[in-house]
Amino acid sequence: MFSKVNSGGLRGIEGYLVQVEADVSRGLPGFHMVGYLSGQVREAQDRVRTAMRNAGFALPSMKVTLNLSPADIRKEGTGFDLPIAMAVLAAYGVVGKHSLAGTAMIGELGLDGTVKPVRGILPMVLALEEQGIRRCFLPADNLEEGMVVRKMEVLGATSLQQVVSCVADSSGSRKGKNRTEQVREEPQEYGVDFKEVNGQLLMRRATEVAVAGQHNILYMGPPGSGKSMVARRVPTIMPSMTFQEQMEVTKVHSICGMLPPGRALVQNRPFRSPHHSVSPVALAGGGRVPVPGEISLATRGVLFLDELPEFQKGTLELLRQPLEEHRIVISRVHGSYEFPAHFMVVAAMNPCPCGYFPDRSRCQCTQDQVQRYLNRISGPLLERIDLCVEAAPVTYGEMRETADNESSGKIRARVEEARRIQKERFADSGIFFNSEMNAGDIRRYCVLGAEEEAFLKKAYRKMQMSARGCNKILKVARTIADLAGEPKILCSHLSEAMGYRELGGKYWKRR
Repeated sequence: MFSKVNSGGLRGIEGYLVQVEADVSRGLPGFHMVGYLSGQVREAQDRVRTAMRNAGFALPSMKVTLNLSPADIRKEGTGFDLPIAMAVLAAYGVVGKHSLAGTAMIGELGLDGTVKPVRGILPMVLALEEQGIRRCFLPADNLEEGMVVRKMEVLGATSLQQVVSCVADSSGSRKGKNRTEQVREEPQEYGVDFKEVNGQLLMRRATEVAVAGQHNILYMGPPGSGKSMVARRVPTIMPSMTFQEQMEVTKVHSICGMLPPGRALVQNRPFRSPHHSVSPVALAGGGRVPVPGEISLATRGVLFLDELPEFQKGTLELLRQPLEEHRIVISRVHGSYEFPAHFMVVAAMNPCPCGYFPDRSRCQCTQDQVQRYLNRISGPLLERIDLCVEAAPVTYGEMRETADNESSGKIRARVEEARRIQKERFADSGIFFNSEMNAGDIRRYCVLGAEEEAFLKKAYRKMQMSARGCNKILKVARTIADLAGEPKILCSHLSEAMGYRELGGKYWKRR
């Protein structure tokens, strides 16, 4: 007899429909599997046969042939165990084939017949929904994640016997309720707040500007000046994620097995802080079967690069293309994989090896040592940093100050208003933030008056700007104007934007 069961596979962060076909016939007893399978999938035959026997299904020895279609896509993972078992049972006549129509199954089987959780449930269930599947059996531990999908009946399974009974009498009901509409209403909890930051008014202001326009920012200053402290609070002033952003972030975290326990969706903006010893593969993603790296795990959030010059130069250069294209494409012999890279770079560094330059009372580094240290960061990468702000040493009075500092909530309200202005400005244009404007957008949305044009022209010559540097200043000035509620860019906005750009000039040679 022949039977067919639907299941799902993963390719990058997207799922696709897999049909598990089983045929049972007379002949030399055996269990044969085809369909471009990885070692994990081929091992399923031993797990499935043992699980079926221990679950109480004594089947006669016959020739069993299994095909996982489409056969031109390599199948990875252990989530095909459950559909393989059900396809075999249906082919033997234990389960009615008609009861499997419009039904999909995903899950790993233990040797005792228990159904174990797998990674990447959300993208697979979404793909199955798009293919018209209306019922899906998942491991009970993955049920919350699968229930995010709106138009599908999702059932949690703990054992193979439970699935067989449910399919046989067609009486399973969806456990729980669809939480899709509730997810965005839950409050965000980061555990940190900007009101805990004393002093550093310039860093606070520059950070607000950077977040409002989704600009990349670099903090530079001596050790202990609060660079990391401010960086870790950046997500607290970013607007709440939309449902579409939550889905995108959850897909990446689901594939990596990093979903928070008991949560259907990732609700907080990601904050990733890889150590400076991170390898290029760990940062960008990859491997024999490519998986997302730190860049993709930071999508819709913050990628914090502490001790920036300590990173390998080749590793840092990997950031250049994702910063421009907002995606990473990894090519392998059996195909290309695309991962998202919509992130904001927040970097921090010391101005010299000892960290105290230009304070010569404490810094003993020679000028050559300082320059070699700074030159570990390439010019093209620096050009992609929109704001550079100096973290001055904190005084004792500032450190012990008990005044009520401005909270993250108040700053976030101003950021959200600036983002609303940008959303209206760029409606139907395909971009969302000032930092994403191209040359044509800059000419259209960054129109200067005669006084402002003369001011920028003079600064362009004096600061020896590059064309990209000038455009960066205009983008940042546009964001500053949005925060101020000004429809036009004024000289004060240009001056502040230039200040953030010029701060790096006192350390680096102008490029």
